[in-house]
Amino acid sequence: MNRRHCATAAITLVCALALLTSTGQAMAAPVPEPSPSASSSPAGSPARYSNADLEKVREQIDTLYRKAGAATDAYNLAEEQTKKQSGEIVKLAKAIVDGQARIAALKDRAGAQAREQYRNGGLPPGAQLALSNDPKLFLDGLNKVRQSQHASKSLLTELNQTQEDLETYTQDASANWEKLETNRVKQAKAKKKINARIKAAEKLESQLEKKERDRLRQLERDAADRAQTAWLSSGAIKDVSGEASEGGAAAVAFATAQIGKPYVWGAEGPGSYDCSGLTSQAWLAAKRPIPRTSQEQWRLLPRIDIQDMRPGDLIIYHADASHVGMYVGDGTIVHSPRPGRNVTLAGAGSMKILGVVRPDK
Repeated sequence: MNRRHCATAAITLVCALALLTSTGQAMAAPVPEPSPSASSSPAGSPARYSNADLEKVREQIDTLYRKAGAATDAYNLAEEQTKKQSGEIVKLAKAIVDGQARIAALKDRAGAQAREQYRNGGLPPGAQLALSNDPKLFLDGLNKVRQSQHASKSLLTELNQTQEDLETYTQDASANWEKLETNRVKQAKAKKKINARIKAAEKLESQLEKKERDRLRQLERDAADRAQTAWLSSGAIKDVSGEASEGGAAAVAFATAQIGKPYVWGAEGPGSYDCSGLTSQAWLAAKRPIPRTSQEQWRLLPRIDIQDMRPGDLIIYHADASHVGMYVGDGTIVHSPRPGRNVTLAGAGSMKILGVVRPDK
């Protein structure tokens, strides 16, 4: 009977994990069935879940939050692009209005020239000049003809150029509007993924009792400590001794001052932050604007070797660059971990490092 029960629990867990880690599914999996080999609780009553069960739950929750982090980056990037496109559309709309006003003014000038010719009997300046018998008037008229021809040519050139510019502004505005709508759709999709994965992770954790959630957090700390110890033992930062630049020191001061504030996806302060919201705002405080998302920070900022790392540099984590922390020295980062956690200090090697970038290189 116990064997059948264990087999059922294992199958349930494997199926749940497969569902949770698939790209198209974000439903919460059930917490594994209690293991008959569970250890005793502090009160002496049998614990519902063994550490092995809780470790699998921890891995599931971690996977969900990492996928939510990647979706958060997609959301933040789409939001940033939407703001940019909205700004471009406003600029283009003003340029279109200005261009239309300019064309109206140029047409008024052309009309004034036509009315002046009408008042002269409908004769063009050249014909009036030919009919003059006064040499002085002839020379004065010749100069006026040249000025008139030059003015007419300039007016026509300016009118044509303004009309071409207006057409370009209109086309650009249309293209930017299409990009804006595309980014809005991307935002909506990313937001849906974020909410689904966060809710799934929260549901998994909510199915645990308080003492089990406490054990789960301890397992998180233990996993981070193991990873950090292995990283330090590898000699990864044996020769790291760089001092912070003036900007790096300012960024570190800002980031560490946020310790204790909660993680909220998409947040850029001042009361809460997501991971890249914290790092981008820290460097903005140091008067060095950087890209908003961890993926764009990885893509666009200068990369450096870990051995050359100094406080203020950004460490990018996971293969999809979905997390970022700021190095503060002594093998430590300050970061905003995930929903349900606060801005905190952590071991720089407690997560899988993708690389390091330097905002002020």
